[in-house]
Amino acid sequence: MPVVRQRGKRRGLRAIAAPFTVAVPSGARIRDRLRVSADDAEVLRLVGAHNGRLQRGDLARRVALGDVKGRDARRSGRKRGLTAGSSSRWAGAMTRTSEDQYQLSLRCLHDERAQLRRTIRAVEQRLAAPVGARAGRVRGYADRHERHQKQRRLRALRTRLARTEKLIEQGRPGIVVGGRRLLKLRHSLEQAGLTEAQWRQRWSAARLFLTADGESGAPFGNYTITVSPDDGSVTLVLPEPLRHLANAPRGRYRLACTVTFHHRREEWFDRVSAHQTVRYDITHDPVRDRWYLDASWSTGTTPLPSPQDLKNAGARLLGVDLNADHLAAAVLDSHGNLIGQPHTVHLELAGPTATRDGRLRQAITHLIALARERGCAGIVIENLGFDDARATGRETMGRGRRGRTFRRTVAGIPAGRFRERLRSMAYHAGLVVVAVDPAYTSRWGGRYWQSPLQQQSPTAVVTRHHGAAVAIGRRGLGHRIRCRPGATAHHRRMAGRRATGQIGPDPGPRGSTSPPRTAGTPQPGDRTRPCRRDPLVPPRPRRPSARPPDQPSGMRSSANTGQQR
Repeated sequence: MPVVRQRGKRRGLRAIAAPFTVAVPSGARIRDRLRVSADDAEVLRLVGAHNGRLQRGDLARRVALGDVKGRDARRSGRKRGLTAGSSSRWAGAMTRTSEDQYQLSLRCLHDERAQLRRTIRAVEQRLAAPVGARAGRVRGYADRHERHQKQRRLRALRTRLARTEKLIEQGRPGIVVGGRRLLKLRHSLEQAGLTEAQWRQRWSAARLFLTADGESGAPFGNYTITVSPDDGSVTLVLPEPLRHLANAPRGRYRLACTVTFHHRREEWFDRVSAHQTVRYDITHDPVRDRWYLDASWSTGTTPLPSPQDLKNAGARLLGVDLNADHLAAAVLDSHGNLIGQPHTVHLELAGPTATRDGRLRQAITHLIALARERGCAGIVIENLGFDDARATGRETMGRGRRGRTFRRTVAGIPAGRFRERLRSMAYHAGLVVVAVDPAYTSRWGGRYWQSPLQQQSPTAVVTRHHGAAVAIGRRGLGHRIRCRPGATAHHRRMAGRRATGQIGPDPGPRGSTSPPRTAGTPQPGDRTRPCRRDPLVPPRPRRPSARPPDQPSGMRSSANTGQQR
């Protein structure tokens, strides 16, 4: 936390967290389209609706138990009750899904409570300050009308906080199967441009349950939903009340279509051929009227090198600064020097969700290609979250039109999605992702590195974001961000700019002793630096004369030259 400024003292900087290597993805998920017939689609709707009713009932029973330990959740008893209406494997997937939904909702309640507390604290601090003035570093509200509105908002926030704390204490979060947003859309169909039938179709599709957990040793890794690697045929077990619809032996239904996974097909083929666990999910998109089959499995954890290991190995890193409309990147060597020119990857995040995600993937692909082309071992990014900014944005990120524009810009930066996509794609490309503390990177990057980078790359347009990319990369390597004054500048004819004060091997130990010299070694003299303002090398102390006191000043020692002037 920042230190409160006192009169006559400089404000201290907050502690900088150490860089760390981002963990690799713990699983894989691939998708293919099911080109089902009308009869197949009707059977899938019946099975999904039947299983969905059973799963929602089990979820209600799980929520009624409250926040209890795993052994007190009565999962075995609930599974036995569901088996009579479906099957043992369908029931196991239902109870597991109910537990996952409950735990996720409980974590969301804890996050909401923390966010409300941060917002209430920020509003109370500003209400304690006088109107139109400051109380230390806290600025009061502009006028009495705004202060009155904030008082009303504070009461509403406290009411929400009390309700959230009560739900946490009871251990009964509110869960809407199908999504709360879609549920609220029912009351504003005209604004959404939907009819009641269209909304009902989306609502029914979101509440289908066609999830089958894999089982090691089962045929092709999953007995409930089985995909044959030979011909791509898909079969699934029908629940007990729907066994009359079976068209395959042992109460199973075979779809008329086949599946061919293209992405990561080799990994999926190896798993199903060895009868290892594979989970399948069948979903329906009512807008396009398409059915999809998702296959997912867990992957083994691989030990990754730490940032210190990358530095000791002399690896190059690509520092990346994430912005609302572009990515600024810079390639650094192990000493923190810029290699080549800084790069800019344009990022346009307008349009539907699928379009934004595709453009984000394209930008990450460009970054990975750049890192592999320049021989980088990893990519360094900021550990951004924007939790505090979203919670206290109205109070700390400006007001009026300019404040709203800035808050909208911050909300539009895909920090979480960028990190998850980059982590997965970089892992498959053989790169390591290092996350660093985002404190002061943009400020110090623009102050210390924008001008040197512009001098080194006169043909490119260098912004403060490129300086931030250099600062991010240097922090990932364990170097200091702020450049020491007096670094050697760009040589006009030979070498490039030496941008830092600690490039290359560490300086030798200081003292009165000096390395042995030969007769041809020139005398260093007093001047050991090209400019008095360059503090890189301290002036070497003059060695005392070794000649005897009675030797004339024009005579040299015979041990050195063997002759007399």
